Amino acid sequence: MWLSRVLFNKKVIIQSLGLQSYSAVMSTMKRIVEAKMPGKDKQPPEIVDDYLFLCQHHPVYTVGIRTKDYMDTEVINRLKELDAEYQYTDRGGLITFHGPGQLVCYPVLNLKNYGWTLRCYIHKLEQVVMDTCQQFGVETHRTDDVGIWIGNEKIAAIGVHCQRHITSHGLALNCNTDLSWFGHIVPCGLQGKSMTSLSRQLDDIVTVEHVTPHLLDKFQRVFGCEMVEK
Repeated sequence: MWLSRVLFNKKVIIQSLGLQSYSAVMSTMKRIVEAKMPGKDKQPPEIVDDYLFLCQHHPVYTVGIRTKDYMDTEVINRLKELDAEYQYTDRGGLITFHGPGQLVCYPVLNLKNYGWTLRCYIHKLEQVVMDTCQQFGVETHRTDDVGIWIGNEKIAAIGVHCQRHITSHGLALNCNTDLSWFGHIVPCGLQGKSMTSLSRQLDDIVTVEHVTPHLLDKFQRVFGCEMVEK
């Protein structure tokens, strides 16, 4: 069992979506976000439980609220010719890539239940990734740029959205991702940086399926919650 038998007063429902298009997962995530929002008439939200969506995406380039250089039609067409989706999102950050071999986690949480600021929440997500990598003997660190790093190489991207204390989007950890996809962009708009993965660091194939139970265990511990599989 990947989950420790520890009692917590917060519950997070895990929903594993498998390999899905970005637009399909966004539709599912946003439906839960909207259902968790308190209504204008102050009625209780339809869904009270917090969720953690796990998935891998078909190749897709996503652009956050910082759209610099990525509204240009020529750039968009060039990336689409690679047979990848191209999507604008409401998460923080600039452009990144999602694809098979990358463990993507979208927590939909009510931060009021945790008493955290948004910055604290992002710090916790970073800690989950760092603890997961350490489980594999890979030492990582933070920088002034959001995400998790090994030297000048980024192993995990974090981009979130929060409205009325309800979070969406989340983190993406490169397990055995084809890193060549990142060569067509400036990931997260950071010049002179590159991407890496657990597989590259360990010179072995480390799959999403192998990493997932470790990440869930770290998430439970860092967030102090009970995780329930659906």
